[in-house]
Amino acid sequence: MSSSAALRRALLALVVVALSLWIALTTSPRLGLDLRGGTRIVLETQDTPRLKADAEATDRALEVLRKRVDGLGVAEPSLARSGENRIVVELPGLRDPREAAEVIGRTAQLTFHAVTGATAGPEAKPAADGSRVLPDPDAAPGTFLALAAPALTGDGVKNADAAFDAATARGWTVDLSFRDGASAAWAKLTGDAACAPAGDPTRRVAIVLDDRIVSAPAMQTGVPCGSGIAGGSTQITGGFSAQEARDLAALVEGGALPLPVTTIEQSTVGPTLGADAIRASALAAVIGLACTGLFVIVVYRLLGLLATIALALYGLISYAAVVALGATLTLPGLAGFVLAVGIAVDANVLAFERAREEYAALGRSAAARDPRRPLHAAFGKVWSAVADSNITTLLAAGLLFAFATGPVKGFGVTLAIGVLASMVTAMIITRLLADAALRIPAVRRRPALTGMAGLGRLRTRLNRRAPKLMGRRRTWYAAGACLLLLSLAGIGVRGVEFGVEFTGGRDVQYTATRAVDADDAREAVAAAGFPDAVVQTTGDGGRGVTVRVAETSDAAQTRISDALTKTAGPVTVERDDLIGPSLGSELRTHALIALGLAVAAQLLYLSVRFRWTYAAAAVAAMVQDVLLVVGLFAWLGKPVDSVFLAALLTVVGYSVNDSVVVLDRLRELRRKGGRIPLADLADRAVAQTLPRTVNTGMGALFVLFALALLGGDTLTDFSVALLAGVVLGMASTVFTALPLAVTLEDRSPAPARPVRKKTADPTGAVV
Repeated sequence: MSSSAALRRALLALVVVALSLWIALTTSPRLGLDLRGGTRIVLETQDTPRLKADAEATDRALEVLRKRVDGLGVAEPSLARSGENRIVVELPGLRDPREAAEVIGRTAQLTFHAVTGATAGPEAKPAADGSRVLPDPDAAPGTFLALAAPALTGDGVKNADAAFDAATARGWTVDLSFRDGASAAWAKLTGDAACAPAGDPTRRVAIVLDDRIVSAPAMQTGVPCGSGIAGGSTQITGGFSAQEARDLAALVEGGALPLPVTTIEQSTVGPTLGADAIRASALAAVIGLACTGLFVIVVYRLLGLLATIALALYGLISYAAVVALGATLTLPGLAGFVLAVGIAVDANVLAFERAREEYAALGRSAAARDPRRPLHAAFGKVWSAVADSNITTLLAAGLLFAFATGPVKGFGVTLAIGVLASMVTAMIITRLLADAALRIPAVRRRPALTGMAGLGRLRTRLNRRAPKLMGRRRTWYAAGACLLLLSLAGIGVRGVEFGVEFTGGRDVQYTATRAVDADDAREAVAAAGFPDAVVQTTGDGGRGVTVRVAETSDAAQTRISDALTKTAGPVTVERDDLIGPSLGSELRTHALIALGLAVAAQLLYLSVRFRWTYAAAAVAAMVQDVLLVVGLFAWLGKPVDSVFLAALLTVVGYSVNDSVVVLDRLRELRRKGGRIPLADLADRAVAQTLPRTVNTGMGALFVLFALALLGGDTLTDFSVALLAGVVLGMASTVFTALPLAVTLEDRSPAPARPVRKKTADPTGAVV
C-alpha cells in the first residue's frame, strides 16, 4: 500500500469515526415498541349506507392505515384488528399522538373534477351524480366552484411524494404519478379543460380531498387542447407546510379508507420487553462482544488487538448510521447487528488467516524484514471473498427493505447498515492500524508478537493431512437427508406453533388498584402459564396493564386475572376483545415475496460471480439450514413470532456468507490447480478455510451464549435459533455446499482452462 493510498484511507477513516462520534453524542436513537413503548390508539370503524363495518371491511381499513403509518415515517408500528370493528394502532416513540390520530383516521377521499363554472352562492352538498359546489381556495371568501362528477379518484394514483419546489417559489408541493389507466383519464380531463378560453373557470381542474378543494390549477397555454397533460403525473400546490405536504402524500398514497373511523381511546404504553430484559440483553451483548474480542486477541495477538479496536469502532459507526437515518431500533433490528458483527469478525479473521499463509510462503527471513508485505498481500487476496459475501448479504437486505413491511423491513435496514460499517472497519480501519503497528521497529523485531509468524496448530495439522471429505459425499447426502426428514416430520407431526402476532388471540386491558411494575406483571402472567404473552403497562397512573395472548378461552382470562390480582391487588377488566394478527396475511405475503426475491438475487449474483453450480450449492445449503431450524422449533414447541423471523433471516445471511467464503477459496485453487481433481481441491479448500470458519463461529457463539444465558425468557428462543443456525451454517458449508458443488461440477463441468505450471507452496496449495 503506497503512502498516498494509506493517507487517503487514514483521512477517510478519521472523518467517518469523527462524524460517527459526533452523531452518537448529539442525537438520541429512535427505539421501537419493544424497547421504549409509545402511543396506543384504538380506532372504531363505522357503518356506511353501502358497507357494513364487519371484520372483512375492518381488515381492509387496517391495511390502508398500515400504509399511512409507514408514510408518516413511523417505523416498526403494530396494527391489529380488535373484535369486529376496532383497530389497535401502536406507534413507537411518537411525539404528537393527537396529530397522528387525526391524520391516520381521516377518510381521505381524493378526487379530480372538471370545473363547470364559478358562483357566489352558498355551498351545496354533493349531488347524487357526484357533482358538487365547493369554496374556491384561490379566490375571495364566498366564491365557489361548481364541479362535475369525479373524472378520476385517488385509486388511480401510483405514487405520492412531498417535494420542495424552490425553482418556482411554490414551496412544498405533492407530486403525483398515475397508473396506466388513470394516466389516460388525467390527459383527457386536462385536455378538455385546455380547450376553454384563458380566464374562464372551466379551464381549471379541481383536486378535492374529502370536502375541500386543495388545489384548482388552470391549464397553462402550453397544454394542448384535446390531448392534455401526458406522462401520467401532476403536482398539487396549496401553500403547504413541510408536514402538511408529507401528511397529504401519506394519505393519498395509502389510499382511501373504505369506512370512516373514529378514535375511541388514546394512551401511552410501555415497552413489550421489560426493563430487566432490556438491561440483561445489553449486559449480555457487552459480555459477548468482550469475550469475542478477548478470543480474537488470544488467537491473533497484536493483529487481534487491533481488530478488537476496529470492532469497537464498527459498533460506533453502525450505531451512528442508524441514528442519523432515523431508523427504529427494535429487537428484530438488533438481530441484523448480530449478523453484521459476525461478518465484521469474519472479514478480519479471513484477512489474518491469509496473512499467516503469505508469511509462511515468503519465509521467515523475508517476512521478518518487512512484515507488511504478507499483510498487504492478504488483504488484496481476500477482497473478492469479502466483497462477494457482503454483496450477497446487501442484496438480501435491500430487497427485504424494498418489498417487506414491519419487522422484516427493520431487519433489512439494520443489516445493510451493519454490513457497510463492517466493510469500512475491516478493510480500511483494521488495515490502517495493522500497517501502522508493523512499522514500529520493536514489533518487527518480534515476529511472534504480530500473530502472523505461525499457521496455528489446527492449520498445521490440516496441512499435514487434509481431510478426505469429498470422497464420502454420499454419506453426507444421506446424513443431510435424514436430518431434513426429521425436521419435516417435526413440522408435519407437531406443527409450527405461531405466536400471537401471526394468529391473533385475546387482548385484555386491566386496571389495578395500585401502580403495577411491568416486569412483575410479566412474571405473574408467565407463571400463570403464558410465557409468550405480550404484556404492556398503559396510562392511568401506571395502574393499567394490557395482556395479549394467543389463548382465547374464558378460563385463560380468569387465570391471568387471578395472577395479576396476587401481584397488584384486585384488577378490573376494562376491555376484553378478540384480536386479529398484527403480522397479518399481507405482511406475511410481502415478507415471503421479499425473501424469495432475495434468494433469487443471491442465486443470480453467485451464478455470475462463480458458476450456477456453485450458486445452487450455496442456496441449497441455506435452504437446508432454514428448514432444520424451523424443524427444531417445531419439535421443541417454541413459538414462531417476529423475533424468530428475525433470527431466521439472520441464519439465511450467515449460511450464505459462510458458503461463499469457502467456495471462493475453491475457485481460487481451481484456477491454479491444473488437472488436480476437483474433489481433492475441495478438500484443500476446507483445510485452508476451516480455521477461519471455527474462529468466526466462535466469535458469534460468544455473543449468542451470553444472550441465551443472561437475556431472559424473551431472548432465549432468539438465541437458540441463532445458535442452531450458526452451527448448522458451518456444518452445511462443509457437508452440503461443497459436496454438492463438486457433484454438480462433475455432471456439468466448466470449459477446460489452459494448463499452468504447478508448484507447491508451504501451505499445500497449488500455485
